[in-house]
Amino acid sequence: MAVMQRIKKPTTRKGKKVLLSKEPKPIEGPKQCIFLQGRNPSERTRRILKDLYDLKKPDAAFLSRKNDFVPFEDASLIEKMCYKKEAALFGVGSHSKKRPHNIILGRTFDYGILDMIELGADKFKAMSEFQNMKVLAGSKPCLLFNGPAWDLNQDLKRLKSVFTDFFQREKVESIRLQGMEHALSFTATDDGSIFLRSYRILLKKSGQRTPRLELEEIGPSIDFKLRRTKLASDDLFKESCKIPREVKTLTKKNISKDAFGTKMGRIHIGKQDINRLQTRKMKGLKKTPEERKQMLLKKKVARQSARKTQIGQQ
Repeated sequence: MAVMQRIKKPTTRKGKKVLLSKEPKPIEGPKQCIFLQGRNPSERTRRILKDLYDLKKPDAAFLSRKNDFVPFEDASLIEKMCYKKEAALFGVGSHSKKRPHNIILGRTFDYGILDMIELGADKFKAMSEFQNMKVLAGSKPCLLFNGPAWDLNQDLKRLKSVFTDFFQREKVESIRLQGMEHALSFTATDDGSIFLRSYRILLKKSGQRTPRLELEEIGPSIDFKLRRTKLASDDLFKESCKIPREVKTLTKKNISKDAFGTKMGRIHIGKQDINRLQTRKMKGLKKTPEERKQMLLKKKVARQSARKTQIGQQ
């Protein structure tokens, strides 16, 4: 027997505000992310999660409590924490003999797991090991995906989308050259290796109007190895990428512009009966007796046909 769950309506203004914040929006801001520690995390996985958290700040939360769970077997804890923290992205670090230095990156849709990708950290150099100046927290990075494997492999193609969701932040209409300070490079090989590098963009004098760009590595430097994946079906992924109707730009028909920018419009009107147009009463424009008889005959036939259709409907 199915039990109906009672939906309690909010009675306070704060409760209404909380429920409104959880409703889907046509234009969303930067996606929030939570970083969790799974079963027996190693020191390397903790440091990797901490550096990824530093790259994602301030749109992230780092939870230091250890959790004894395996996301690929039971992801209920992740879904619960993502609902509680209003996060669409998550990262989990764990360590075992079979899967050492394990990092799981994923995202949710409608508070359910959409994609989960497991990566192994073979080599790692923390951000603190690079003794140089870092970029400001919250700056929008320039994402670089190197290698044809990102478009040929289906798992790497979905991983590219996950990395984009992690670091793209808010959408911008224009880019200022002096505002580009950070670059993240992702290089993929055919054997499933992914090399993550982080650079600070330096603008040097070139003797011309356009400056010369130089990249200085600031960390972290991680060599990932692709392991397991749990990807959403094509129908669910297509539904998650659906653009709301409010955001779509509708094209206005029959409107164009000429070479000078003047807006031109085309108007469609119905067929006109020239005989019924009101004109000046001139002797030369008066109808002949034969034309009057034909008009009266047409009106009589129209009335009779209308009367027959009315009787048939009754």
